[in-house]
Amino acid sequence: MAKTETFDIAVIGGGPGGYVAAIRASQLGLKACVIEKERLGGLCLNWGCIPSKALIRSAEVYHLMQQADAFGLSVGEVKFDPKKIIKRSRDVSDKITKGVAFLMRKNKIAIIDGFGVIKEKGVVEVTKAGKLDTVVHAKNIVVATGGFTRTLPGVEIDKEKIITSREALVLDKLPQAITIIGGGPIGVEFAYFYNAFGVQVTIVEMMPQILPFEDEEIVKHLTKSFKKSKINLLTETKFESINKTEQGVKITVSNKKGQQELNSDIAMVAVGFGGLTTGIGLENLGVEVERTFIKVDENYRTNVEGIYAVGDVIGAPLLAHVASAEAICMVEKLAGHDPVPVDYTNVPSCTYCQPQVASIGLTEKKALESGRQIKVGRFPFSALGKSVAVGEPQGMVKLIFDEKYGELIGAHIIGVEATDMIAELGLAKTLETSFSEVIKTMHAHPTLSEAVMEAAADALGEAIHL
Repeated sequence: MAKTETFDIAVIGGGPGGYVAAIRASQLGLKACVIEKERLGGLCLNWGCIPSKALIRSAEVYHLMQQADAFGLSVGEVKFDPKKIIKRSRDVSDKITKGVAFLMRKNKIAIIDGFGVIKEKGVVEVTKAGKLDTVVHAKNIVVATGGFTRTLPGVEIDKEKIITSREALVLDKLPQAITIIGGGPIGVEFAYFYNAFGVQVTIVEMMPQILPFEDEEIVKHLTKSFKKSKINLLTETKFESINKTEQGVKITVSNKKGQQELNSDIAMVAVGFGGLTTGIGLENLGVEVERTFIKVDENYRTNVEGIYAVGDVIGAPLLAHVASAEAICMVEKLAGHDPVPVDYTNVPSCTYCQPQVASIGLTEKKALESGRQIKVGRFPFSALGKSVAVGEPQGMVKLIFDEKYGELIGAHIIGVEATDMIAELGLAKTLETSFSEVIKTMHAHPTLSEAVMEAAADALGEAIHL
């Protein structure tokens, strides 16, 4: 006999959009539940952001140990164990997901295990092991089911020779050679990881550059670094076909030089994500879906009253921090508050290879295309005392200001701690900060963040250390 439970808000999906929505709802006095078919934390905590960063940290430490002599240290022969690297990554993921479960208990949120399907307005049926387990009644239903890994036409993911990032996270035997189809953040991060441990890496990207949405000047720095590390970059190159062989895979690509065959042990498909919208009952109510993504208004309401959606399931930008911001905004509005809308022009983009790449706002090209007169300031980390002292002189800070008002409209960093440094510039952009305000904000010495102050000064021709 199925149980029946009643809530103010029922959230389908326990990822960064779903669990955050439930916590904020509970904080605002609403009785909430999370319906999750696998593990709390969603794709990000289990099969994305967190475990991949744990892998990358192992690569960073391995690389640093190889440079020990430059720091006056001796560590003997440096070895690595892929199985232990993977185990650490999975342990980190487990620890973080347990932390989310603690937050659920702390906020008195019911966790309902199983697959949720919306049967009608205000009703979600949850099945477990193929049987109806719980019927949930809720005035408000939030779809936060996340995304699925896209593949290419005619390409079957066999999880052995042809894989996605999910399989890559548990690949405890490194290949000799890997071809990564897709040069976005995921492809680039795994390229760095595998290359650090001696794997021969090729990236195939159909756009003119890897990280297609990042500033061209910044990507030129990354391209130079990757090529120095002997990562093979094939940009403006189209994937044609893939065939499995006894040794691995044979991939056919084409570009202005004609067709080319690539042979490797494994191919990894990293061409983006779609929205997980099938099989959850959206068609029962006529919820509008376009190209696998749920259509919502500015308050994350679907076209059906009482049904909301946030996160990857509503489309780009498909980022955990965006999902969480949307969830908080949605719940606060639902609870009768007047939240500040999510500013989609101020979303930090982060890629965790080394050197790291992080940005916010407009690229130089987009700023010029908008018709603005701009001032651009740059400061290389090679001219910064802290960067040189820690042995990480690669990269730069690039800031873009509106010339008329002096307002910060774009920030781009490539360097060792770029993904942490970008937060200062996100706050600056939120506050509509001008270059003079950045310059006159004293930055501690010696720090990497001094490069931000110096880049702002450079935009006015006032940089001291250039």
